[in-house]
Amino acid sequence: MATADDQAQQWFGADGQVSQLRGAIFRYSCLGATLLALTLVFVFLLYVANDAFQPATASTGWLLTVAATVVLPAVVLAAYFYFRDTRAGEVAYISFGLPIASTLLAGGALIVFNEIVTPHGWFALVAAIGAAYVVIELYVRKRRAVASALEQFAVRVGVPILAIVGIPGFGVDRTISTPLLGQELFHLSVSVPTLVPSLRGLILSLPVLPMDSVALLLSFTLPLAGVAAIRIRRVRETDRDALVAAGAVVAAAGLGLVAAPFVGVSAMTWVVVSTVLVVPIGLYVESVFRNGEGIAGLAFPVVVGTGALLAFVVVETLGFTGPDLWLDWNFLTESHSRTPRDAGIYPALVGSIMILIVVAIMAFPVGLGAAIYLEEYAPNQGLAGKLVELIEINIANLAGVPSVVYGVLGLALFVRGIGLRPGIVIVGGLTIGLLILPIVIVSAQEAIRAVPDSLRQASYGMGATRWQTVRNVVLPRAAPGIFTGTILAFGRAIGETAPLLMIGIAAVVRVSPNSFFGLTGAMPRQIFTWSRLIATDFRYGVLAAGVVTLLVVMLMMNGTAIVLRNKYQRQD
Repeated sequence: MATADDQAQQWFGADGQVSQLRGAIFRYSCLGATLLALTLVFVFLLYVANDAFQPATASTGWLLTVAATVVLPAVVLAAYFYFRDTRAGEVAYISFGLPIASTLLAGGALIVFNEIVTPHGWFALVAAIGAAYVVIELYVRKRRAVASALEQFAVRVGVPILAIVGIPGFGVDRTISTPLLGQELFHLSVSVPTLVPSLRGLILSLPVLPMDSVALLLSFTLPLAGVAAIRIRRVRETDRDALVAAGAVVAAAGLGLVAAPFVGVSAMTWVVVSTVLVVPIGLYVESVFRNGEGIAGLAFPVVVGTGALLAFVVVETLGFTGPDLWLDWNFLTESHSRTPRDAGIYPALVGSIMILIVVAIMAFPVGLGAAIYLEEYAPNQGLAGKLVELIEINIANLAGVPSVVYGVLGLALFVRGIGLRPGIVIVGGLTIGLLILPIVIVSAQEAIRAVPDSLRQASYGMGATRWQTVRNVVLPRAAPGIFTGTILAFGRAIGETAPLLMIGIAAVVRVSPNSFFGLTGAMPRQIFTWSRLIATDFRYGVLAAGVVTLLVVMLMMNGTAIVLRNKYQRQD
């Protein structure tokens, strides 16, 4: 409460008489804690990066060349932007990081098309989804006014299922026993063939299909080109610019059908990489020129790239020796080996991506649905309200349960209970999904709760139903918080090791899993294995390369969460 100083005839605080010393101590203590935390993280990253890249093994000429052509110009330009043009600095940092992030994303897309779904499988899936969308749109135009809600629901759900899955057959071959004594009663063996084949399966059974690169050009590049065209059409409000943007994306990817052999890559690789690179970079450069702010920042990646090219020419010409890298292309594309120099992380990287796909499919819809029910539909009064409150408290407590407990739960539920094989992708994904499910629910609840009630009341006042209010008002406003919390939870999921140990994820896998029911490895499990090997090169060089790879993946996910949050906050 504000009081006055009778002697000075001033309010306390105006001349700094109130708790100035304690306030200063508190402020500098917070500053010290922050600096300590940042220093520890920086030292750890520096230590690991030094082991992974070993810059000291490079020759003096190589170091001086790189410093003069890449590091020095980049530092000078960054300092200029920092002190003279802050907006250009923001553009410089984003335009420099975006190609790196896009390249990593392109690598993930290549892994998906090489290991998880074939180009023809993707082509058939996209074609089936497109056909289902067209059928539903035609149905809505013809019968929306007269069809019942149940009929509309059946069409909207049934058509995609028939297009993608069909009505598959099934078989049962199991001995039925008494629950407690285990005495065999009879043997049940039933086999039903496929009832209705899916459109996706019919497309795959066609005698003639396009080549892998053409299939991806049609099913991967064209949809993303359409997204770019819609974005350009929305911001520029001209069809011509939208067509130019879509044409540029398709042309850049289609060029690979002719030019890829001349640069030593496959046409499929060119199509995927060029598509993933061109779309985000093109949209960002367009936004910078359209806004007219910070255009000078686009020079930063050009300067760094030119310097790197110049450094390469000088090093190759003069024969300077580069650093003895542990983290190189072979490490990312090879499997584990008994020889440290030949060891790689590729099968574990693929396994982690497949586990993360299962986690996303399992945890996000379940967690979001639970959060919507608890915040928008669940009763908050009476006995039912107390039960809901008890459930919410338990969900919050589950978020703090040690991860090894979820490993035991996954072992008991999915391996011992359902009978799935230990160590396969689906078991790992479901177990990790259970681990992050409370985090997803709590973060989504907080995001939904932060939406002002005045918006809900305004929507109800306009005659909207509760479902329409949730879909059109609440979820769009809560999307930044939901996405941020979910992606951060996925970042924790990909780095977990203890649950993987409990459910039998293999320590070393030399072949990537070929399905979600195949045996798999995972990056944290592989890193843990390397840390226990006797050879020093495994425990320092190979281990450090694996840690840097895992950190890059996690930082990418965290960076995505930050970008999504900032994007939606600016829109608000």
